Amino acid sequence: MQKDSKMQKIVFITGASSGFGKACAEKFACHGYDIIINGRREERLLELKDHLEKKYNTAILVAAFDVRVRQQVFDAAENIPEEWQCIDVLINNAGLALGRDYIDDGDVDDWETMIDTNVKGLLYTTKAFLPFIKKSSSPHIINLGSVAKEVYEKGNVYCATKAAVDTLSQSMRVDLLRHGIKVTAIHPGAAETEFSLVRFKGDEATAKKIYDGLVPLTAEDVADVIYYCTSLPPHVCINDLVLTCIRQANGIYFYRN
Repeated sequence: MQKDSKMQKIVFITGASSGFGKACAEKFACHGYDIIINGRREERLLELKDHLEKKYNTAILVAAFDVRVRQQVFDAAENIPEEWQCIDVLINNAGLALGRDYIDDGDVDDWETMIDTNVKGLLYTTKAFLPFIKKSSSPHIINLGSVAKEVYEKGNVYCATKAAVDTLSQSMRVDLLRHGIKVTAIHPGAAETEFSLVRFKGDEATAKKIYDGLVPLTAEDVADVIYYCTSLPPHVCINDLVLTCIRQANGIYFYRN
């Protein structure tokens, strides 16, 4: 679908091919946003584009690149069509966990992938697309953190990356005050998406055990909260928000039955 010339709000979502990102695309589409969807799996993005355009009659731009690769991110920003160069909401959703090992048993390749995606990817994307965010009359950046910003056993590097997201979100809020840009950090607890399957490298039995005795959050639950944060009056900014299922208090304490 070709984007028309009317004034239309635009949301840019990284990691939109599954999980929270895909649910956010659905949520914002149903509220009339035009959407830039990003991910590495272009075929999934094209399927999502077709679905959203047909269901919601909204415009979708596919931006297939890897947030870990600096040149790809900045090239994508440089080549974005002119009619998409005013971004109202950036959702830095792309992220992952790999492994759950004691730090002395950890896989260095996993560490680098998490740092490159969760921290550097967020920084690259924000930096590259900030010129377009500044053009909005109601600019908002949403950073996906985690309750894992609070350290738990065998969380080490993943926890460190989410603590970094927390700190960077606070820094962005301060540094971007002069541009009137809202910055919100969203920290979900246990949520049943592809996340655990990726973390345990396709081991479905282990991935499912994470949710034993719980009714976990869904991707749609998180998308609802993200949309709510963007729908508040212009003078209201939620800086930091933690959400969990009813049987999880934080990154450590659960009550299972």
